[in-house]
Amino acid sequence: MQFTKMNGLGNDFVIVFGEQQLPANAAELAIATCNRYFGIGADGLVYILPSTQADFMMRIINSDGSEAEQCGNAIRCVAKYVSDRGYVSGDELTIETLGAGVQRVQLNKVDGVVTTVRVDMGKPILQGLQVPTTIDQETVVNHPIEVEGVTFHFTAVSMGNPHCVIYVDDATAFDFNTWGPKLEVHPLFPRKTNVEFVSIRSRDYTDMRVWERGAGPTLACGTGACATLVASVLNGKTDRAATVSLAGGELFIEWNEEDGHVYMTGPSEMVYDGTWLK
Repeated sequence: MQFTKMNGLGNDFVIVFGEQQLPANAAELAIATCNRYFGIGADGLVYILPSTQADFMMRIINSDGSEAEQCGNAIRCVAKYVSDRGYVSGDELTIETLGAGVQRVQLNKVDGVVTTVRVDMGKPILQGLQVPTTIDQETVVNHPIEVEGVTFHFTAVSMGNPHCVIYVDDATAFDFNTWGPKLEVHPLFPRKTNVEFVSIRSRDYTDMRVWERGAGPTLACGTGACATLVASVLNGKTDRAATVSLAGGELFIEWNEEDGHVYMTGPSEMVYDGTWLK
């Protein structure tokens, strides 16, 4: 199996191009290839497949073998891959995702090489049951959630995949490795959830650390950064455009008031090409 190792702000992936459909053993392959001791090492295995609705389709298998509906860092990596390898021309393309439909991507290049990618991530889903949570409300904002006797307050947002955004005093110092896995599987989230711990520096700058559903702690989460901006607007904490600082770097997120779409801009990079022989 030919692959390319890529990352978006340290959120890293094994990228496979050329398959016509998702292999039947994709879950087993993801568990094996993503293993950081006996495999390639990655947060997920990503297939770039043909699409009848867009230029390409992206399928993402987490490191635990589960499938993710969407991934903001992965879609930037996919866009850079197909552009830099010459599979598309021009500065725009469309990518079909499992959970968020077809998304439009704008490529920013220097000397023909993609440096940053701006993705139309679509409209956030805020209705409680559709995120999904078990809470039947139009929005789930600053809602209490109890774990082992400790009460947090969360805002629920879906960007094609579910997110639980929690505000803390200092996201960079918060013990998210303890609380992330407990919140991921909380009964309020019937399909589990990604968990973002956020602190606000200013109206246009936030810190965020993430526990990703199916992958655990990662250096960045694009959909999580989008959910963070949406939640921060709903809670009156930031403006509709802000920089979200993650462990692996920064993403610029906009929640456009006119069309209601969220736009994410950030980098992606290739690390190396290889062959998986097992």
